[in-house]
Amino acid sequence: MTDPYWNHNVHHHPAVLAAVPDGCGTALDAGCGDGLLARKLAARAASVTGVDRSPEMIRLAREHAHVPGNVTYLEADYLTDPSLREGAYDFVSAVAVVHHAPFEEAVTRLARLTAPGGRLVIVGMAANRTLLDWLISASGVPASLLLARRHGGKRGPAGMPMEDAHLSWAEIRKAAHRLLPGCHFRRTLLWRYVVVWDKPREGGP
Repeated sequence: MTDPYWNHNVHHHPAVLAAVPDGCGTALDAGCGDGLLARKLAARAASVTGVDRSPEMIRLAREHAHVPGNVTYLEADYLTDPSLREGAYDFVSAVAVVHHAPFEEAVTRLARLTAPGGRLVIVGMAANRTLLDWLISASGVPASLLLARRHGGKRGPAGMPMEDAHLSWAEIRKAAHRLLPGCHFRRTLLWRYVVVWDKPREGGP
């Protein structure tokens, strides 16, 4: 599908989609916003639930002209809503979401929502604290400008909630490996990190 807009989060959608396991049954997009990623996930999973606590974002998602029949949008907080059953989702994604809550609480809840043997992908933001952090971030500026120009500018849906990241890159990397043992963590050029974690099967190693 052709993206209606481009920004640093949309840029990372291909990495999320590439991580969806073959034959995925149920997928959850936590903090789905206007539903763009959830609609893309519909081609990779039998059923997709997009959840967001913003009424405006869910309204935009539901009113989109082409919502696949296997996508459901829920206005709720993924951290607390009991209708999101723990261990029920073969694939869970969270793009630019976890920094809106305490990191450990957010990641722990996402891990619990993931089914045994399922996969969790987090695309997040961090704060620069060291000289190296600032140098790496500065190196992304030319790429960001070039990509924005190629895609007609950096945009997003009006009313999207915004929040600055507070934990540093090192703090997030350390916490991610502690909370999600065996996860793969990488920092990207466009000021994001990507965490991919496969939840052990019950009774497995």
